[in-house]
Amino acid sequence: MDSSTNSLDDVSADSSAEFPERTSMMEVRLQAQEDEITLLKSSLADALRRLRIHDQLLPLLKQQIIAVNPGAARVLNQVCCSDGCSSRKLSTSSATDGMRHPTTRVRRNSEKLGNPDRQRKRLDKKAASSANLLTRSPSLENRAKELISSAGSPGSRRGTYSQGQSIKMFIRGRPITMYIPSNIQNYEDLKMEPPSERLELDWVYGYRGRDCRANLYFLPTGEALYFIACVIVLYHINNRTQRHYRKHTDCVRCLTLHPDKVRVASGQTAGVDKDGKPLQPCVHIWDSVTLVTLQQIGLGTFQRGVGSVAFSSADSGAFLCVIDDSNEHMLSVWDCNKGTKHAEVKSTNEAVFAVEFNPSDSTNIITCGKSHVYFWTLSAGQFTKKQGIFGKYKKPKFIQCFVFSLTGDVLTGDSEGNILTWGKSAADVKTLGKGAKETFQIMRQTKAHEGSVFTLCSLHGGALLSGGGKDRKIIRWSADLAPERECEIPEKFGAVRTIADVDDEELLVGTTRNAILRGTFSDGFVAIVQGHVDEMWGLATHPYQNIFLTCGHDRQVCLWQTEEHKLDWCITLEEYGLCADFCPNGSVVSVGLNTGRWMVLDLLTREVVSEFTDGNEQLSVMRYSPDGSYLAVGSHDNFIYIYSVTERGRRYTRFGKCNGHSSFITHLDWSKDGKYIMSNSGDYEILYWDIAAGCKLLRNRFESKDREWASYTCVLGFHVMGVWLEGSDGTDINALCRSHSERVVAVADDFCKVHLFQYPCPKPKAPSQKYEGHGSHVTNVCFTHSDSHLLSMGGKDTCILQWRVIGGGTGESRERLTSSSSTSTSSPELATG
Repeated sequence: MDSSTNSLDDVSADSSAEFPERTSMMEVRLQAQEDEITLLKSSLADALRRLRIHDQLLPLLKQQIIAVNPGAARVLNQVCCSDGCSSRKLSTSSATDGMRHPTTRVRRNSEKLGNPDRQRKRLDKKAASSANLLTRSPSLENRAKELISSAGSPGSRRGTYSQGQSIKMFIRGRPITMYIPSNIQNYEDLKMEPPSERLELDWVYGYRGRDCRANLYFLPTGEALYFIACVIVLYHINNRTQRHYRKHTDCVRCLTLHPDKVRVASGQTAGVDKDGKPLQPCVHIWDSVTLVTLQQIGLGTFQRGVGSVAFSSADSGAFLCVIDDSNEHMLSVWDCNKGTKHAEVKSTNEAVFAVEFNPSDSTNIITCGKSHVYFWTLSAGQFTKKQGIFGKYKKPKFIQCFVFSLTGDVLTGDSEGNILTWGKSAADVKTLGKGAKETFQIMRQTKAHEGSVFTLCSLHGGALLSGGGKDRKIIRWSADLAPERECEIPEKFGAVRTIADVDDEELLVGTTRNAILRGTFSDGFVAIVQGHVDEMWGLATHPYQNIFLTCGHDRQVCLWQTEEHKLDWCITLEEYGLCADFCPNGSVVSVGLNTGRWMVLDLLTREVVSEFTDGNEQLSVMRYSPDGSYLAVGSHDNFIYIYSVTERGRRYTRFGKCNGHSSFITHLDWSKDGKYIMSNSGDYEILYWDIAAGCKLLRNRFESKDREWASYTCVLGFHVMGVWLEGSDGTDINALCRSHSERVVAVADDFCKVHLFQYPCPKPKAPSQKYEGHGSHVTNVCFTHSDSHLLSMGGKDTCILQWRVIGGGTGESRERLTSSSSTSTSSPELATG
């Protein structure tokens, strides 16, 4: 690892607000604009194509109708004029609705804190919300025939074309037509109810060690305490069970353990809600045995988020110190019992990494961060500050961590790999002038690690543990800082982020690659918690085993066991994966990459058995037909590539290509008979394809209204229309998945939520069960083969949540479609065609 990589590790704990990577941000913005322009060009070309078709069809239709009924010419002219104008407006709007390319979702990389892109997105949605109403509309041909009928043409019959009625849904001004299935007699009387099924959080995969510090503790209950996303996990390392504290409303950033080893304080980021309004960060004090919240501190006080927290020790934890993520990094002290603020002061404009009370004097507080160590004294509600003086020693770029020795000295670990021992000394009158007070200076410098010292941990008896960044070493030091033992953790786990002492011999180690290791100096370390380290999109569940596969931007492909709650295996690719699907026979899995390349992996040997490249743009969906005889590959080059599959998923031959979408493919599903495909694209199109007939585009979408689908992952379709909220834009729902029982549909949205709707869900404003836990946009959801569990994965929070599906009855879900009960959930803007 070179020095530049080490430098990045040094600042990994700092907030993005403090160190904006301006060049990177500009590149992201430029790429987003380029993608926007490309999509606009594509949409404009599609609009022009539709206009040409429209202009060609109208004269033919007019000639046919006039030939049958010459008296209808005047009425027809009115229809053609009105619909021609509206059609042109709609076509133009489709070219300018500005659907974002999923690659621009790097806008979410800064999460929700003050994100201008997300604010603009909300403004766009508010402007479009007035148009986001559902109206019932017959086709153009039906409208023409009904008007001619009303003019008194001979032989006409009213209601002849009622089966051609449809529901039209608008997203950002773009009309999307949904045809009503034949088994629905009265759409207006359909009743939407929340599902009887509900979700219960079963397991949390992952740990946030990449950019957080001091976030791993060992409790007297035998549990490891850590966090990821919005969940604080209490994992019993021997029983291998989890409990979860879930009262936080956004990503947890820090936590600390009370001297009584029972109470915990945890702080979170601010974030914004779905309307772009800022959410207030706070600190929760809670009981780790009962998981009951005891205090909520600082609501409305902290800015941006809470960066560091610490309990006092000398007075049995009566006070809590908090540093927020504002520009001044406000330092505040709170009464834990009353929940009131005792004192507050501006800390520094530089990054602050840690804060602690002096264990023998609660009026003394120490903070450290970028190029500083501050010694604070609190008296009568007022703070005084003294800065640690480096003197003849080189000032490091970062002071990463510190602990107190038994003698009262302060030991700091820095980015130069040194452990510095600080102590009080008399003031240098010659240098500082007459009347100068005592100062805090470096008494000793000890070279400890190559690269940064990320963590220090005090042991009973005065011994000390240090964890290194670049060298990945854990070193045990005697009380006088003589090295006693050392070991090195495997490279695949990253650097040492934090250390927790279990019994003065066994250790828990949190790493920068989001793993928690357990072990000793003698026996080495093994991972007990692992996770991804970058944004994830690919998720697939096995057709008959309790396993699932994930892939993401960290180039890792991971296979997990849902019953054992552990990582089965993990491989690293040359490019990053975005989508995956298991072959129905369960022996292989296909993974689509960001370069247009895709590969087929053998689950047992993990070897690549087939490999192909389709185009040079990222792949967004892989989907096998129900019998496994075909594989559909959806790409961002607007094509769906179809392969015939033989030799139990090991041999692939190009069968054809679906050409007709005017934007990138987002989702697709096969029909139950394996002959047809339904697909969605980035410009909100729903198209149907006859694969058996040579990947033929079905022009008459009305004919597909009664087709049954083997899976339902398309976010646009009649059966899932009700999952969209009023005012939504096309990126608000990232993924959905129908259960195998066809009773419920799970939805992954852009606002950190997982929803559970009844299936089918064809009416607007449908009620749902809503679940929190993720700290960023939820990228994917998928049911296990038996519908016993639902998997959901976050984007930037690198978190996988496993939900247990509770409740639910039996019976055919399609009976819900024929329900004749009236409901108040239907939109008042629905009109009968």
